[in-house]
Amino acid sequence: MKKLILVTLFSIAGLMAADGATLYKTCMACHGANGDKVPPGSKATFTINSLKKEKIIEDLKGYKAGTLNQYGLGVQMKIYAGKLSDADMSALADYIVTLKK
Repeated sequence: MKKLILVTLFSIAGLMAADGATLYKTCMACHGANGDKVPPGSKATFTINSLKKEKIIEDLKGYKAGTLNQYGLGVQMKIYAGKLSDADMSALADYIVTLKK
């Protein structure tokens, strides 16, 4: 009985865990399917698939807080990042770094 309860709890936790690939679908319109596009209107000279996990999370937190306006896209990114939890940001960053070529 205890094993069944533990398995059930872990299964539920797994279902509630953030899925980076699913979260990234929102990002694809601007950043491309592989994170290799510079967003429209951005003056960035890099793509998000070139960033390290820690930098991605740091930037997402800055956009969410409204303290980052990198390349003039702070308002747009605040809309998207504002919907992300810390777990979402971590899962999203984990996924983005897999897009590196």
